[in-house]
Amino acid sequence: MFSVIVVPADCRGPDGQFRLEPGQSLRFGRQGPGLAIAHPGVSRSAGQITATATFWTLTNLSRHQTYVVENPEGAGEHIKIAPGRVDAPVPFEFSRLVIPAGDELLGFDVWAPRHDYLDDHEADTGEPTALSFPLDRSKRYFLVLAALCEPRLRGEPHAPLPTVEQVIDRLRPIWPAISRTSVQWNIDYLAVKLRLKPPPEVALSGGRLNGKKESLVSLALRFDLVREDELDIIDKGPQP
Repeated sequence: MFSVIVVPADCRGPDGQFRLEPGQSLRFGRQGPGLAIAHPGVSRSAGQITATATFWTLTNLSRHQTYVVENPEGAGEHIKIAPGRVDAPVPFEFSRLVIPAGDELLGFDVWAPRHDYLDDHEADTGEPTALSFPLDRSKRYFLVLAALCEPRLRGEPHAPLPTVEQVIDRLRPIWPAISRTSVQWNIDYLAVKLRLKPPPEVALSGGRLNGKKESLVSLALRFDLVREDELDIIDKGPQP
């Protein structure tokens, strides 16, 4: 199974993504093969991404440019990859690789959805077991999942799912910059992380987003990925 997904800046869907299995690499630069970045300020062969089981490494093939890998959810957290650095490990689940190109900054996203988390109840009592559905409750994707599940967890098992606009209104007090795009992005990411595939009839009927929402909520409630006693995260925000 793939462990790293590279999302080009102009990507409009899964067909435009690069999905890497552990051990596979992807070159990027002004020329192919790999991810082509059509800008005269980018080296012909600028770098290489290599997937491992739960993270990825970056090789900076530039002789002069330092690259920056940002954590979009890390309040400015980033790492620098010096020119010529080989296989620098990147620990972020979400990353944005930023490349200086003349007077511009170009970039693309890299996802590592197989970030695993141990069961807290087993961590100190012997050999730990990795969770089947590894979710980080400090991430915004968990806020979105909790907001989607909230009506049914509040005692309305057949309640319609919240619309994207309703999710935005519910989360805006703790996430002021929330937008329709960010909610849709997190729904798409949750579908990848939880290994969901919408049935063919959903994709063909144009109900792609609604189908994902229903599948996510069904899975989350069936396996207690979000519990009623966790819904206060929607009001208080993730705790450090």
